[in-house]
Amino acid sequence: MVQLAANLSMMFTEVPFLDRFERAARNGFDAVEYLFPYEFPAPEIAARLKDNGQTQVLFNAPPGNWAAGERGLAAVPGREAEFREGLSRALDYAAALGCRQVHVMAGILPPGVGHLTAASVYAANLASAAREAAQAKVKLLIEPINHRDMPGYFLNTTRQAAEIIAAIGEGTIGLQFDLYHCQITEGDVTRRMAELLPLIAHMQIADVPERHEPGSGEIGWEYVFGRIDAIGYKGFVGCEYRPAAETEAGLAWRKRYGV
Repeated sequence: MVQLAANLSMMFTEVPFLDRFERAARNGFDAVEYLFPYEFPAPEIAARLKDNGQTQVLFNAPPGNWAAGERGLAAVPGREAEFREGLSRALDYAAALGCRQVHVMAGILPPGVGHLTAASVYAANLASAAREAAQAKVKLLIEPINHRDMPGYFLNTTRQAAEIIAAIGEGTIGLQFDLYHCQITEGDVTRRMAELLPLIAHMQIADVPERHEPGSGEIGWEYVFGRIDAIGYKGFVGCEYRPAAETEAGLAWRKRYGV
């Protein structure tokens, strides 16, 4: 059966962040994810998880200056020390929250930085970070992101991600397979999902093209959810979508698709 996790950066935004845990639990989500926890003390978040009987399944390592448009540092030359500092902070939060997976964003390449240079920096940063994370019993994930939503992002396709994982060593880094990004960039999502299953550590969903809840766009979700079960995927599926209106009013898709 598909195991869903509410994305608290996008869902239940009708209430302040720390109140979203209770709102998610009230609506049947016993697992959560979000972009970044760093605005709040880890013990405060841990208390919300405990009070609501929830599992923290994923969050992102620090991305650099998000407000200034930075979207990760792993592939950005000259930012290696900041990347390492951010990873250390992420692992501290992971330990406090009992979270076993952290997404490491590749980043948007600065002008003049070539692909080969970025790829070399990316591989070196990931290999070192993966070793450090493994000592903390945390798995690092990488996620291809489409260029429409995030122009200039280094990691775009599942093939590129698979090649990076193979170069570093399978089992060392996991694939964060986002059906929304895959549909926009590559299509053929369920076939890719099945082929990449050995690499996939986490999935995320949103409909295309507006990134709203399942059933609001072009993806055939009844088939997709059936395939997730059929291929034997055992991880969580994060609901990383922007509700078209009020979050709770839009949750009827769960009953519609039997999840």
